[in-house]
Amino acid sequence: METRSWWNRSRNQIILLGLAILAAWLVRQTQGAALYEMYYWLTRPFHLATATVTEQDKIVRQIDPRINQLEAQLQEVQIQNQKFQELLNYVNSKKQDKGVVAPVIGRSADSWWKQIIIGRGSQDGIQNQDLVVAPGGLIGRVINVTPNTSKVMLLSDPMSRIGITISRSRNMGFLKGKAIEQGVMEFFESDPNVKVGDVVVTSAYSQIVPPGIPIGKVISVDMNKAPAPEAILEFFAPISSLEWVIVYRNQKLNSESNKTSNPSIELPKN
Repeated sequence: METRSWWNRSRNQIILLGLAILAAWLVRQTQGAALYEMYYWLTRPFHLATATVTEQDKIVRQIDPRINQLEAQLQEVQIQNQKFQELLNYVNSKKQDKGVVAPVIGRSADSWWKQIIIGRGSQDGIQNQDLVVAPGGLIGRVINVTPNTSKVMLLSDPMSRIGITISRSRNMGFLKGKAIEQGVMEFFESDPNVKVGDVVVTSAYSQIVPPGIPIGKVISVDMNKAPAPEAILEFFAPISSLEWVIVYRNQKLNSESNKTSNPSIELPKN
């Protein structure tokens, strides 16, 4: 019995040794391909799961940008709708005047604060020196007209000059642009009654614009400025981000002055 048990153990060891030698020979002859193949088949379920996840990731990565694009487009439509609603409300509040709504179609970086091009011209009844406003107030005047477009000089242009007045105290002066969202009011009086927060409108003594059009509010005052006190104004209308404007006929100027293509400059009176 002991001999048979010993033989069985020895036979099993010989068989295992033979299998090990055979496996080593196969690895040597196939460069491990057989083991790789066996490993592949044993791990294939995990490969399929990984591949499925990878494909899902690819689909998600393709869908996400499209969703972001649609969300951006929807947001832009909502913003444009809000702008149109504000513009419509402003036009409705000015029912006594007939204005022409015009898109801003041109604006160059080197003249961002000086001029804009709007998509309405003489065929729409636009004339030189017509007033251009946006929700908030005056933003400039038409200085050149073609059949389908018009060039507008902005209040922020350093060359722009119009007569204005402090609504509360009625002190007057003229406005010149600063090439930013602000303008400078130079007073005619040496000791004007002005303070931060005062509302500024166009002056009744202005030669080129009608009176009472909102311009902006005072944000700082320099009473020691020479040769005359100055106030810095912040414009009511968003001059830096104009997309749509409204053009009104300038009743202040006669038809002869409307025919000229040169912008009128209102200078301070002595």
